[in-house]
Amino acid sequence: MKFFVDTADVNEIRELNELGLIDGVTTNPSLIMKSGRDIVEVTKEICSIVEGPVSAEVAATEYDAMMKEAAVLAKIADNICIKLPLTLDGLKACRALTSDGHMTNVTLCFSANQALLAAKAGASFISPFIGRLDDMAIDGMELIREIRQIYDNYGFDTEILAASIRTVNHVREAALIGADVATIPASTIKALVKHPLTDKGLEAFLADWKKTGQTIA
Repeated sequence: MKFFVDTADVNEIRELNELGLIDGVTTNPSLIMKSGRDIVEVTKEICSIVEGPVSAEVAATEYDAMMKEAAVLAKIADNICIKLPLTLDGLKACRALTSDGHMTNVTLCFSANQALLAAKAGASFISPFIGRLDDMAIDGMELIREIRQIYDNYGFDTEILAASIRTVNHVREAALIGADVATIPASTIKALVKHPLTDKGLEAFLADWKKTGQTIA
């Protein structure tokens, strides 16, 4: 499973990229606002850091306006992936942009039917929001299972990008189900390495090594 980091913070992106832990980046208007920077400026810098897809989202809601904004975003870098809302206008824009050779990420997916439509529109990625469904007492992972089965049934090329990841368990479950990608906050990616038995074991090894009085270098 590929990891995208869900942030517009270039310091977080650079750190995780240097560790070799990420395959791409997703941003959205809320993350751009949090960065406090101009969308074109910060997105261009992000694209220079990572080689994989960088999702940049349109703010428009009508087809013609979406296409105008997409044209601006697409010029930023070759690895830009245009992020579009899961609406009829968004699907129309997805079809047009995909036909022109652009990567597309259809976002705000909350049902298998929506995911089916996105795949038929040729989306490169579909972003089902796990955490927001969980907030409503709906099993977000069940949606991932349903989309996985539908896409496998018909051989769709659209990749399932598990989004709204809140916990390390979300990451594990998405990987077990077979999500192609998970977009994850930087803090959650770092938390994946943690386990109390790892810490305890390392503490014991270091204590024993100190007793030997040896050095390696």
